[in-house]
Amino acid sequence: MAFDPVVLFFLLGAIAGLAKSDLKIPMAIYEALSIYLLLAIGLMGGVKLAENELLPLLLPGLAVLAVGSLIPLIAFPVLRWVGRMPRADSASIAAHYGSVSVVTFSVAVALLASRGIDYEGHMVVFLVLLEMPALIIGILLARMGSKGPTRWGKTMHEVFFGKSIFLLAGGLVIGFIAGPVHIEPLEPMFFDLFKGVLALFLLEMGLVASSRIADVRQYGFFLVTFAIVMPIVSAVLGTLLGYALGMSMGGTLLLATLYASASYIAAPAAMRIAVPQANPALSIGASLGVTFPFNIFLGVPLYFWMAQTLYSLGG
Repeated sequence: MAFDPVVLFFLLGAIAGLAKSDLKIPMAIYEALSIYLLLAIGLMGGVKLAENELLPLLLPGLAVLAVGSLIPLIAFPVLRWVGRMPRADSASIAAHYGSVSVVTFSVAVALLASRGIDYEGHMVVFLVLLEMPALIIGILLARMGSKGPTRWGKTMHEVFFGKSIFLLAGGLVIGFIAGPVHIEPLEPMFFDLFKGVLALFLLEMGLVASSRIADVRQYGFFLVTFAIVMPIVSAVLGTLLGYALGMSMGGTLLLATLYASASYIAAPAAMRIAVPQANPALSIGASLGVTFPFNIFLGVPLYFWMAQTLYSLGG
């Protein structure tokens, strides 16, 4: 199977990490790459959104949020009673898997671009919105049966004004206001260089993921299995919903990818504040050490095949 070259950069980073190479991406460069990707994805979505009417998106948006909110509610009992994990850890991991990964989404966007397949611009709106419900649900699940007040103000500030949400939403608004005509001077910077910057970012993600694999050993087979099976279940929900809502095949792939992805940016920050008793190594180890590489190597191609097959059967 032929992988997109940007995905192979992740493999290169993972090999370097496992081989104890001295390869490192300076933190300042990593931060710059992440800021670029978040803004670029937001801008691309905003431009596409400017070409569509907003009112027809209301009901589909509510449906996407409703189904997306089911994911942490499905994950929690599995983690709590099948995996026999503590409530705090179960709620934290469920929140991570109900939230989304910007980089996994960008890999799916790159796949569609390489095949010349279009998608709805409002998918970036869903990317921004889907970060939030799972985090709130995760906090509520953790607080059930526990004592002590939840610092909702600080937590909501972290969710809405954290780097990932703020830059995505800001890029979305700028792209929407500028539209396809006025954004043209920025296209060489934010559109043409996108895949190259993504490749460098994935190199760093490979280094980080290889260092997190050991974190999942405490729950061994169960947590690894969960980190692979849960994204597939979520992707099936996304594929069926996208088809039912009449989305394009590209949009359905992106929705499936969003549901299947697991957050390792917004969710860890929010859970660290709201559920400090949870072990962050478990949630980050599962989401970044197992689910992220599974998604970019096998998951996204699998979800593309699922969408392609469903649309071919449905005519």
